[in-house]
Amino acid sequence: MTKPDDPNQVLIFDTTLRDGEQSPGISLNTQEKLEIAQQLARLGVDVIEAGFPITSPGDFEAVQAIAQGVEGPIVAGLARTHVADIDAAWNAVKDAERPRIHTFISTSDIHIRHQLQTTREDVQGQARAAVAHAKQYLDDVEFSPMDATRADVEFTAEVCQIALDEGATTINIPDTVGYTMPHEFTAYLEQLYAFVPDLHDIILSVHCHDDLGLAVANSFAGLLAGARQVECAVNGIGERAGNASLEEIVMLLHTRRGDVGLYTAANTKEIARTSRLVSRLTGYPVQPNKAVVGRNAFAHESGIHQDGVLKERTTYEIMDATTVGLDANSIVLGKHSGRHALQQALADLGLEVSGQALNTAFKRFKEIADKKKHVTAMDLEALLTDELREEIPTYQLEWFDVEASSRRPPHARVGVRAPDGEELTGSFTGDGPVDAIFRAINAATGTDARLREFRVDAVTGGQDALGETSVVLEVRGVTGSGQGVSTDILEAAGRAYVRALSGALHRRSVADEAEAATADAAAVEPVRAP
Repeated sequence: MTKPDDPNQVLIFDTTLRDGEQSPGISLNTQEKLEIAQQLARLGVDVIEAGFPITSPGDFEAVQAIAQGVEGPIVAGLARTHVADIDAAWNAVKDAERPRIHTFISTSDIHIRHQLQTTREDVQGQARAAVAHAKQYLDDVEFSPMDATRADVEFTAEVCQIALDEGATTINIPDTVGYTMPHEFTAYLEQLYAFVPDLHDIILSVHCHDDLGLAVANSFAGLLAGARQVECAVNGIGERAGNASLEEIVMLLHTRRGDVGLYTAANTKEIARTSRLVSRLTGYPVQPNKAVVGRNAFAHESGIHQDGVLKERTTYEIMDATTVGLDANSIVLGKHSGRHALQQALADLGLEVSGQALNTAFKRFKEIADKKKHVTAMDLEALLTDELREEIPTYQLEWFDVEASSRRPPHARVGVRAPDGEELTGSFTGDGPVDAIFRAINAATGTDARLREFRVDAVTGGQDALGETSVVLEVRGVTGSGQGVSTDILEAAGRAYVRALSGALHRRSVADEAEAATADAAAVEPVRAP
């Protein structure tokens, strides 16, 4: 990729679907990743790092689906410096309108000695070979010296120069373990520019982790030092303490553009919706006091603050809530709204729904509208996320009965529709009504799924609010996540559980098939030439 025409434009490289998905407990299927990628395109990110194709058939499939189905942003696949990794990345992204291969290897001695168990010379050779191999496939190649900020800057500079010599178009400097402080990061990049003047001719990127709470600060320091791409994730999700938060970087530059002169091409009005979608599908909640997208980000409890805001908003607010799309509580539909009104409301949310999908959405909308006085934009988002994904074959919760009492353990009976159409029934006693439903679903499906996480949130306020549940469970060593939405928390919990179970069983099946194929290949005697 060539540098932007405007040297003040900062490229947003979103790694929610790669680094973000590596967070413990997150297990997105292909359709969910595609849904997030399409929203990222509406948000206007410049690069979507769609995944790490070599790691699993599922990840390869998801990256490929995004490459084929998302227009606008560059679609990148991550690869180690191994030939097989780069080949897999290329095969996954090659159908993209604008494909990229992102390859990496560590340059810190602690990684070279203890993780890679090799030498500096070998690292240089691997970097050279990897970039050269990737360039055989495409022009846009990004290279990262992993753990750069704990590495010798002169050696890192040598490796970066090698990558540039082989044709890398973006060099990314990661603060992989979140150890650096902003002034140290600035000094490091200044040294790197001095050692490698060619960095001025390409895009310098930064990728900062939040282990010490400095990911955004370090990323901003990198921009002030000359970087023009920030690698970040929605809601700051990612390995360990996470990545720099996309929404914080974007709004920092948007709000203070007059002072720093830097800006992004992101559509800020899509920030809140993107944040909610990622939270809903990953099961990772957004803390109430989270900057920009937390529910308290524009709330004022202090009487002094409330008085000031009522008189003049700018007394205590540096951003307008509508700028980031936090006006989604507006009422959009009532119980008598028709199919066309629903379709138009969804279109206003950027969701084009027609045909059978619209019929499904309308049926579910009517069910909810009969229980709620008004349906808001946030309700519609939750319903669409809950209902309209073209998922793998799934179990469906058909019905449930729960007997609960303070004098005896709750008992549940459930009916579950199997992927082949058969109705399965099961019953069980649990510690509470939700636990009883979960155990009854296990009994009906004949699985030994183990609950790992369960969360309940209200989509909006009020007694008739939709309840949104998230479930993460484990089946034979693989995890699955699911979400459910209903005005009845027990129904929402059951819906989330069967979806998480379906995902885990699908992943387990794919893993079993891959292991069987590997075993069969190993058992075949290679044919030798005479």
